[in-house]
Amino acid sequence: MNSPFSAEPPAAPVLLVGVDFGLPHFDADLEELGLLAQTAGLEPVARLTCKRKAPDAALFVGSGKADEIRTLAHMHGAREVLFDQALSPAQQRNLERHIELPVNDRTLLILEIFAQRARSHEGKLQVELAKLQYVSTRLVRRWTHLERQRGGIGARGGPGETQIELDRRMIGEAIKRTRERLLKVKRQRATQRRQRERRDTFNISLVGYTNAGKSTLFNAMVKARAYAADQLFATLDTTTRQLYLEEAGRSVSLSDTVGFIRDLPHGLVDAFQATLQEAIDADLLLHVVDASNPDYSEQIAQVQRVLHEIGASDVPQLLVFNKLDMLASEARPAVEQDTYDLEGRQIPRIFVSAQAGLGLSALRQHLAATVMAAAGVTMTPGGAAELSDDRD
Repeated sequence: MNSPFSAEPPAAPVLLVGVDFGLPHFDADLEELGLLAQTAGLEPVARLTCKRKAPDAALFVGSGKADEIRTLAHMHGAREVLFDQALSPAQQRNLERHIELPVNDRTLLILEIFAQRARSHEGKLQVELAKLQYVSTRLVRRWTHLERQRGGIGARGGPGETQIELDRRMIGEAIKRTRERLLKVKRQRATQRRQRERRDTFNISLVGYTNAGKSTLFNAMVKARAYAADQLFATLDTTTRQLYLEEAGRSVSLSDTVGFIRDLPHGLVDAFQATLQEAIDADLLLHVVDASNPDYSEQIAQVQRVLHEIGASDVPQLLVFNKLDMLASEARPAVEQDTYDLEGRQIPRIFVSAQAGLGLSALRQHLAATVMAAAGVTMTPGGAAELSDDRD
């Protein structure tokens, strides 16, 4: 099935819509949705926000606001309308009828970006599974033109219903095949992890909100050439390299993983379980934070929620506040306040600029001390190692 975006020329004009239901993370400027749209090759030409106590069951925003969206979209030549929240299949179908334009939501937008960016066999399989699961809930949108052939309420076996059931079975079989292929990949990863465990490898995974600078930090630490760019979801496939810590006199395994984002589609969380397994099985998580982003605290909370959801909340963390060179001096005191995980445990922190190379030496020393402590060895102030008296 073709993507709603694939038939559009590059930089197709779109109207962005956000609805404020009183939640603390509402993006009044639709800044993140705009970045997501641009990442997918679309061009935001207008933005509209409104407030509601609850979603309208039929149109999500109500008929009056839907009229306003239609007028604004046609005024600016938008070819599509993007909602910052997830829409139900019925709301999506009703909005398209009302606005007379394709309507899509944040969930599909993220799925489309992942489909464009996935490079590895595993990454492509994960995206394929997530998109199949998304499409399976929206089959009815394709066959509304056959509704009049169904013979009224309670009728069964009409052409439209038959076609929907056929598609549903085909997609169900595709989902089953993709899951089986992913299971094989997951087993291969498990074998690789067991091999690392036999080598007594200390595993570190980079996690964090998308565009926090994980890949830039990864490249700076291991002198690698992982793709890094100032855009959302620059990295989708896990990359693992050996990092030699001279202070500890040994190497560790360092993995760069996919970035998290607010309202990450649950299908993607499930589908990317194999990739995120690197974070679950890590000995230490480097939680990279964009210190220059005014919403960094909410982004930290979003990452903590996803880590909890995938079962990685108990893995020790180190907050790495990145982009220190872009942080205004007056903002530093607020950033330096203590941060806690969902279980109320204080998370240690360190400040770096991966791009400018600031603080990387201190980060390496911290990692070396952590690795040595895990091995029952402590670091002296001069950097030498000595056996810990309280080791088993």
